[in-house]
Amino acid sequence: MVAKEKSGNPLDQIARVASAEGEKGAPPVHLWHPPYCGDLDIRIAGDGLWYYLGTPIGREALVRLFASVLRFDDDDRYYLVTPVEKIGITVEDAPFMAVQMRVCGEGDGQVIRFITNVGDEVTVDDEHPLRFEQVGDQGHVVPYVHIRRRLEAKINRPVFYDLMEHGTTEEADGKAYFGVWSAGFFFPIVEAGLLEGLMA
Repeated sequence: MVAKEKSGNPLDQIARVASAEGEKGAPPVHLWHPPYCGDLDIRIAGDGLWYYLGTPIGREALVRLFASVLRFDDDDRYYLVTPVEKIGITVEDAPFMAVQMRVCGEGDGQVIRFITNVGDEVTVDDEHPLRFEQVGDQGHVVPYVHIRRRLEAKINRPVFYDLMEHGTTEEADGKAYFGVWSAGFFFPIVEAGLLEGLMA
């Protein structure tokens, strides 16, 4: 099903509603239950770039508005949600990219903070955990951090390299894991014996 386009640019229509709701604070998209109005040809590529009708959306402010009303529902689909409509979009991997990292402290007192390409900032903790998805059988992993309400940011490669510089080895369940501490929590990345192939 394709969303019916009303008069005017549908992107601008969504942006107007998102902007109005954003003036009241973070849009409470989890509380909205509007009707599903079909899909729009909006795609978030694997590198975090947003496209409309195959063309990159060059307006950063517009992308940030859309990101503020993005929701990942129980049907494992992504939607732009306003109080009056719910529109499906395509996300190739994670909807956001973690493009900056700040680290304070060291050891188990270390605190890691990420900034995304759409301006979100989160501290890695029990509510914003790190997740490492193994790819293939070579020990390679793809890193993610939870941002809000089932929405994740993929950690880009340069930032992941920086993250690894703050890692350490800890024992868990009788095995040695290489991982990172943040806000009092240890996040295992890979078994210590597989570390050599991790960054290949």
